[in-house]
Amino acid sequence: MIDKLAYIHPDAKIGKNVTIGPWTYIGAGVEIGDDCWLSSHVVVKGPTVIGKGNKIFQFASVGEDCQDKKYAGEATRLIMGDNNVIRESVTIHRGTTQDNGETRIGSNNLFMAYVHIAHDCVVGNNVIMSNNASIAGHVHVGDWAILGGLTGVHQFVHIGAHAFTAGYSLILQDVPPFVMASGQPGIPRGLNSEGMKRRGFSKESQMAVRRAYKTLYRKGLTVDEAVEALNQETDDEQVKHLIDFVSNSSRGIIR
Repeated sequence: MIDKLAYIHPDAKIGKNVTIGPWTYIGAGVEIGDDCWLSSHVVVKGPTVIGKGNKIFQFASVGEDCQDKKYAGEATRLIMGDNNVIRESVTIHRGTTQDNGETRIGSNNLFMAYVHIAHDCVVGNNVIMSNNASIAGHVHVGDWAILGGLTGVHQFVHIGAHAFTAGYSLILQDVPPFVMASGQPGIPRGLNSEGMKRRGFSKESQMAVRRAYKTLYRKGLTVDEAVEALNQETDDEQVKHLIDFVSNSSRGIIR
């Protein structure tokens, strides 16, 4: 199941039932878990650890040196979970010593063609990044977030769980959980209500998050005033998650 035209470094570790196509390059320090499928012309460099059941399509570059000019060849890492789909020409870079030295990808994500994930990013689980979406260094993307095609995310920005960005959006500040954003620069456009329904949130939680959105964005309050009001309004778990995200935002949230 490993094509004779593929190159695999002697130090690489390949799991069971792995398919590797012709002209694919697996470098030193790479670990690939069981049941992975790599098409032709894939490049994987290490130190990189890839979990089980991942599919990587042609011309993807996974675990390459980052594009940060401060990078001086340090042995930083890329860690990837299970069952991710990495489509054509996706680029995912390892971390830098200026952060934790690690880029981390969760499980069950879909990265469509030409997606770029820069150094030191942290991407959760069940994330969809559509064609040409790009996240700069140190960006964090929460579980179930969706980034529309050609979305660009500035370095150090955090995208909350279940957030949604429309195509061509430019995201310069943090997007809170459940919030939809669009524009250049991106601004809030309401809640990802359909996403909440699809993922089985109770009607009570959906209504609580809707009220929280109005408090945060439609009552003319400062962020601190909105957080104080939200703390008094509800004890809903999802609203608490929203409050924690907003309270800990270092770049400030989109307004």
